[in-house]
Formats: sequence, C-alpha cells, structure tokens
Amino acid sequence: MIDWNKELHDYLIDHIEAITNDWLALRDPGQASIYASGAGAKAEKTLREQNNLTNRTIASSLLGPSGNFDEKKAEWSELIAKSRLASNTGISEVVDALSRVRKVFWRQIERFVGQQIEPVPVAVILQWGETIHLAFDELLTGFSEMYVTLMNSRLNAQQSLIHELSSPIIKINDTLGILPLVGDIDTERAKSILEIVPTKCMEEDITNLFIDLSGVSIIDTMVANQIYEIIQVLDLLGVKAIITGIRPEIAQTSIQLGLDFSMIRTHSSLQQALKDHYVLRKVE
Repeated sequence: MIDWNKELHDYLIDHIEAITNDWLALRDPGQASIYASGAGAKAEKTLREQNNLTNRTIASSLLGPSGNFDEKKAEWSELIAKSRLASNTGISEVVDALSRVRKVFWRQIERFVGQQIEPVPVAVILQWGETIHLAFDELLTGFSEMYVTLMNSRLNAQQSLIHELSSPIIKINDTLGILPLVGDIDTERAKSILEIVPTKCMEEDITNLFIDLSGVSIIDTMVANQIYEIIQVLDLLGVKAIITGIRPEIAQTSIQLGLDFSMIRTHSSLQQALKDHYVLRKVE
C-alpha cells in the first residue's frame, strides 16, 4: 500500500528550490520592502534561505508526529519574526508573502498528483488540503505571536531607555551630581524620576544632588508634590537635594500646595549653586 503522505513529503523536499523559485518570481518590483524583487541580492539570499525553511516546515506536517512540525514551527516563527523586525517589515507584508507561498506550494502538489501513474485517492487529497492549510495557519499564528512578543520587548526596552534619559544624573566629582530636568514634567515622568534617581544616587555614591529646574516650563500641582516627595526620599537616603533655577510660577504652585521648602537649599541658578558650593571658582 502506498504511503501517500511520505511520497508527497519526499517529492516536496526534492522540489524545494523549484517552489522557492516560483515564489520569488511572484515578487512585486515596485514594492518598498524586503519582499520586493528590487530589494537586492542580499535580501534575495535571505528570502531564499528562509523560504526553503518554510517549505521544509510545511512539508514536515505531512509526516505526523515523526515530522516534529511543532518544534520546527517554533524555530521558524522565532527566526522569521526576528528577521522581519530587523528589516522593519510589518505583519501584513508577511501575511501577504505567506499567502503567495501557500499558492506556489499547492501548485507543486498539483504537479505531483498529475505525475502519478496510480491515481491519488480523493480522500487523500482532501486530507492534504486540511493538513497543509492548517500548517500554514499555525505558522502564521506562531509568527504573529512571536512578532508581537519581540515588538513589546523592544518597546519596553526603548521606554526604559527614554525614562532613564529623561532623568540623567551628571556626576561632577566623587560625591556631587547634577540632575538637569528639561521640558514638561507630567505625572508619569515624575513617577519615573522617583523610581530612577534615588537608585542612581546610591549606585554613584552621590551625597549632594543639584536638581536644576530652569529648563522646566510647566509643573502641575500633583507633579510639584511628587518632586517634593523625591527630595524627601533622597533625604532619607542621606542625599541632600539642592534645588536650582526654580521658576516663579513653580514656586507659587508649591506655596499654594502648602509644601514646605524652607528646609531645602535653593539657588537662583545652577551656576550660582556650583559657585556657592565651591564647585566652580568664584570670579572676583
């Protein structure tokens, strides 16, 4: 009795390059993408290798458990997701490309059926339809999930970097540091500063921190309260905060809130503060 699944599998493996060639021939020359026919030799080499893997992965679904399709699917999903993220290729483009792979894959199956001396049973062909289409659908699902996971990881890393850069501490000697705050400070940014700054001060052995607000244009009542809280946290950690460049409207907001800055050292400008603390030489 003929094992039609194995026969088709072996035929597809033998014709991997033909499937890939048919797929590459369907590329759009005007498309601005890795999938474009004009994307260059390097892109074509990458696509050829990856499509070869795609075809082998799909073909393995015909062998049942012995084909290790689930394992191959996971490896394929991770490889393609990382590659497409690196080339800034969207999910919709991958969906379209995989649709074309499905088309040429089935053309090869049709050729196989037409070449057989003994007719392939209709039930077998119908089963192939279910197996192959399910395999393509699972590849697409696995890719999409991995793509979203990697994208979220990248966005979280970028967000962490943005938060860190939004509250940079510049160390000027063994124990002194400057925290120059620039731009609007909303509740989210103030929360980030509260999380990052005390930790950085401990890591850098900073005992005196100049918090320069001269570049801050707007602070609402909640944020003013949070800045006050940051200063209190630093004080508990043994870090003395010196406020510089505080704007009149910010000072008024603080007074309206009833925040007591009388115990906090303040200076009209960062330059003056550095002079008063003998960091800068005073000009006679």
